[in-house]
Amino acid sequence: MTRYYSDWDEYGWYKPAPPREVKGGIRAQSKRGAFASKWWGRRWISVLEGFSIGARLGRGRSYARQGQVADLAVEPGLIRASVQGTRPEPYAVEIRLKVLKPAQWKTLLKALHEKPILMANLLAGEMPQTLEELFEQSRLALFPTRHGDLKTECSCPDWSNPCKHIAAVYYILGEAFDQDPFLLLKLRGMGREELFSRLETTTKAEDAAPQETPSGESGPLPPDPSLFWKGLQAPVSASESVRPPPVAAAAVRRLGPFPFWRGREDFMDIMESLYRQAGAAAWAAWSGEGGEGK
Repeated sequence: MTRYYSDWDEYGWYKPAPPREVKGGIRAQSKRGAFASKWWGRRWISVLEGFSIGARLGRGRSYARQGQVADLAVEPGLIRASVQGTRPEPYAVEIRLKVLKPAQWKTLLKALHEKPILMANLLAGEMPQTLEELFEQSRLALFPTRHGDLKTECSCPDWSNPCKHIAAVYYILGEAFDQDPFLLLKLRGMGREELFSRLETTTKAEDAAPQETPSGESGPLPPDPSLFWKGLQAPVSASESVRPPPVAAAAVRRLGPFPFWRGREDFMDIMESLYRQAGAAAWAAWSGEGGEGK
């Protein structure tokens, strides 16, 4: 790399030139301190920092906060990104992580189907920490366990790997996973839609299986659906638990982050607050706690 006179300070020490500004780059939400706010985003960052990669992680943090990552795409087993450095053309970055084999996913989906609460959290767009435990119980890993699990390449001339451009992508990825945990599962080989489709297929197959009581007799028949349309459906009994759902904005969370949101506040936080307010008002009206009576 050619170094010019302006790249040296008054004491003769080489000072790196600042990177070129990127218009519309992916700027980290974190201005200082730790990256990511959800446990899985923080876990990704802590795993990478635990590999003792070196000082380039610090430079990568600066690049991430300056918005030097121009674009980012997550595919099964592969992350592609462009990072603007000091040269006119941005550097091409690739990060590879092995996808799970079909048999391994089959084992995981079977174990996941037996955890309805965990499934409900995933449907609501949340990744409970028990999911990582589920991977471990299946003798698999959700996150990289050693530096060699990640195969990284950058088109920059830096001899070090990872360089600051790869490190910047690491940090932006942490925040991307923070916003959409299904990107992490997609990186491991199964995206959101396929995951839900496979789980739904498993549930339907189990529901279609004949159910018998311990005595061998068939269970009770379901209520007549036609009663619903006649307005004669059975009223909700006082013994049933009719409460606002434990996870607010579940439908919105399943759709994932709003890609064009540019508000100062987090879109999902706003929707969750609105759903909670609506749920509380509906519950108050139904239960009589709002003064209306049932």
